[in-house]
Amino acid sequence: MATQHSRTAARIMMAPAVTLLLGWMLVPLIMTLYFSFKKYLPLRGGDLGWVGFDNYVRFVSSSAFWPSVTATLIIVGGVLLITICFGVLLAILLDQPMWGQGIVRILIIAPFFVMPTVSSLVWKNMFMDPNYGLLSYLWEFFGAEPIQWMSQAALPSIIIIVSWQWLPFATLILLTAIQSLDSEQLEASEMDGASTLRRFWHIILPHLSRAITVVLLIQTIFLLSIFAEIFVTTGGAFGSKTLSYLIFQRVLESQNVGLGSAGGVYAIILANIVAIFLMRIVGKNLDN
Repeated sequence: MATQHSRTAARIMMAPAVTLLLGWMLVPLIMTLYFSFKKYLPLRGGDLGWVGFDNYVRFVSSSAFWPSVTATLIIVGGVLLITICFGVLLAILLDQPMWGQGIVRILIIAPFFVMPTVSSLVWKNMFMDPNYGLLSYLWEFFGAEPIQWMSQAALPSIIIIVSWQWLPFATLILLTAIQSLDSEQLEASEMDGASTLRRFWHIILPHLSRAITVVLLIQTIFLLSIFAEIFVTTGGAFGSKTLSYLIFQRVLESQNVGLGSAGGVYAIILANIVAIFLMRIVGKNLDN
């Protein structure tokens, strides 16, 4: 049992790391809050004084605000649906004995380590280009007109690209969960005459519920700040402008740090609302 002396020593040794971590988190947040109440235009007059909540009112009353929130939620929901559904299927497939199983697992997990800008450029130019992309040749092979992916289907294009990046992460977490499943339980259900679908629905899927909620939580936190894929592919056009991209436009393109900081506070509020909602789901699953 730890004594009072050992606990005090542990706190002292952890204090520098905790202080550094808090500073790394709190200093940018405090600066964002500070600038959100000011009219700060670096290239057009600099600091023009306090404006109170004017930046918040202007940002939320902008015609681009609610469409950006909607686009953000659509992308997050679409990516989660694809990665979780296909992640479960791939995890079950990779759990089966096969030749070259280790190589197949490495190939499936590899896309997660590709930089978002690189994968976006590859998808945009090699797959989704309306003239020379592989998908355009596939469409022409079946006698269909090639799709202008970046203009006619901007949001689905981004969802496909981001899903390709995050599918390995979901597959890895779900595969780990499947490998912890008691094989005797599956064998007993098979001996009792349960079909493959029933075994999946009543045994495998409930066992994966905790892993699915963890994937849901982690991916949502990162997907709410999606930016690089949109910047490289559509540039925020054709209804693909997310909240993070709107903040980028306000700060860098419009050179309005105060307005962009107010948007950053809104993004923090949205992320916390979603995180609290998901944490409640995770907590319920972990309690069961």
